[in-house]
Amino acid sequence: MSDESAGGAVPGPDGALRCPWGLSTEDYVTYHDEEWGRPVHGDDALFERVSLEAFQSGLSWITILRRREGFRAAFAGFKISDVAAFTDTDRERLLVDEGIIRNRAKIDATLANARVLADWPEGELDTLIWSHAPDPAARPAPRVIGDVPAITDESTALSKALKKRGLRFVGPTTAYALMQACGLVNDHLVDCVARNR
Repeated sequence: MSDESAGGAVPGPDGALRCPWGLSTEDYVTYHDEEWGRPVHGDDALFERVSLEAFQSGLSWITILRRREGFRAAFAGFKISDVAAFTDTDRERLLVDEGIIRNRAKIDATLANARVLADWPEGELDTLIWSHAPDPAARPAPRVIGDVPAITDESTALSKALKKRGLRFVGPTTAYALMQACGLVNDHLVDCVARNR
């Protein structure tokens, strides 16, 4: 069985080995190589990731990635204080904005989350999320895609902590996707060129 059929790292156009999902589209190659798994800090930056992961729920990440600039424009760059001040007029604007996913429940959750977070001290979202980062030595680097979990004890704990503080659309699977995207865990395959960047 080849590495590709087994879910291991596969060579890209440049010959470098990458996680298989990172080669499915050009958008993914850039995202995989330059963003996914790299540490993200700052309340507004993490609010953006929480929001986009919530919008991704039930959809392919590529759908969100290709609309990310539209989301940023629609949600004031995901600046928490600005989104928290959105009015019913803004909500109605979002519900017809073709540059984003027009899901009423997800839009409402994003607005509600911003209002909750606007009351937190600066840095508290960053601290809360990063307090759930597991010890990097606690789990070996995944060799194949099948070694990468969808939920972990840490993502379940993060989900519970966020929900307890009033955030919505932050289930354990969404929380783990957030942890992967924001570098709390490194789920690049062991042979992937991006693993040790």
